[in-house]
Amino acid sequence: MTAAVAPELRTPTAPRQRLLGYFLLGIVFGVVLTKSEVVSWFRIQEMFRLHSFHMYGVIGTAIAVAAISVALIRRLRVRALTGEEIAIAPKAFGTGRRYWIGGTVFGLGWALTGACPGPLVALIGGGATVFVVAVLAAVAGTWLYGLLRPHLPH
Repeated sequence: MTAAVAPELRTPTAPRQRLLGYFLLGIVFGVVLTKSEVVSWFRIQEMFRLHSFHMYGVIGTAIAVAAISVALIRRLRVRALTGEEIAIAPKAFGTGRRYWIGGTVFGLGWALTGACPGPLVALIGGGATVFVVAVLAAVAGTWLYGLLRPHLPH
């Protein structure tokens, strides 16, 4: 049995409208990242040197909002625009070294570039075009991970 598709998604202009919506949402997200100083190299440096609570507060707030959102999605059985119920599979956490290795690589990249992947595009949009190199490195790292994933420790 297939899920019913909302009538507004059946029109030929719907994909363009959704893309425009995502584009506008991305702009708003970039403005929020910039105004909250999350893209500031100095704020990130303060965080890694344990000189300021600012970034920890932002990260903690993001974790709280995400946890509440996931709980509400599960409890209210929210549906996607296509009509399918949004199902979030439980994550199996282990004590494996892959979490330590992945976290270390991510943290080193963040510390060396002064930006995590989210704000990179906002930084480029704000005129810091040197971060194009970091975006290309992030894409290359993602590709390399996909290539090596079957051979990595579980």
